[in-house]
Amino acid sequence: MSFDRRNFIKTLGVAGITLMAADTFGTIKKDNKGNVEFYGMLYDSTRCVGCQTCETVCAESHGLPAPVGVPKSGVIRKTDELHRTVVNSFKTSKGDVFIKTQCMHCNEPACGAACLTKAMYKTKEGPVIWRGEKCMGCRYCMVSCPFDIPKFEYHSSNPKIQKCTMCNEKIEKGGIPACAENCPAEAIKFGTRRELLAEARKRIVQNPGTYVDEIYGDQTAGGTGFMYISPVPFKELGFSTKLQNKSYPELSKGFLYSVPSVFVLLPPLLLGIYEATKKNNSKESDENE
Repeated sequence: MSFDRRNFIKTLGVAGITLMAADTFGTIKKDNKGNVEFYGMLYDSTRCVGCQTCETVCAESHGLPAPVGVPKSGVIRKTDELHRTVVNSFKTSKGDVFIKTQCMHCNEPACGAACLTKAMYKTKEGPVIWRGEKCMGCRYCMVSCPFDIPKFEYHSSNPKIQKCTMCNEKIEKGGIPACAENCPAEAIKFGTRRELLAEARKRIVQNPGTYVDEIYGDQTAGGTGFMYISPVPFKELGFSTKLQNKSYPELSKGFLYSVPSVFVLLPPLLLGIYEATKKNNSKESDENE
């Protein structure tokens, strides 16, 4: 098998720049005050009745199997490669409370920063999506996610990374995510983060005693696209309350300048070898045909 040195050097350079660059996401939309205007969703756990409509329409919209199991206190259902969102029930100090779990669509996603090929990508609209044509299969996105969301299709002959995309294809056409559009209890609200944060604060202020004075996702992990309000402390609902407020990619900026260059250059090196090999395999295949 021949080795294309020019393609290798070119790919290695691009990969190195990608790794070191601070902007690893899409073009960020801002208002006239410089505020980020990503779209997102607000989940009000006081309204959720655990009907699993969100799970069903999500599966139907993306050609995935129907939900398995029902929300039951003491039983934690997790997202996997076949189910992008799940609803669980928790016994709390205020009775049973339902919580929906899916990708959090971080403002600065750790999965996107860890992805050497930008296969995991923060779009300008806000959703974090996976682009299969760019994926090299390293699965760094899975390791880096503080919410343990991206899942790999281990048993597939053509494996993909599965996760909620916030129905990005619908948003691009002016629509809204299937779960928000079809929730009969209106527990899920779609809009810009600024609108949703304002709505969340309004509900908390206007309904004293109904909600805890906290919006999960407002600043968690640098801010997320999917946010929650709740009648009880989030610790009672299985949320990780130890996550920092700074984004995780922000931590890596200092790290990249403090470690030996061999550790920084190794991932781009492997990527360069992968890309060059892939191109040569394709070339040889064409020649054989």
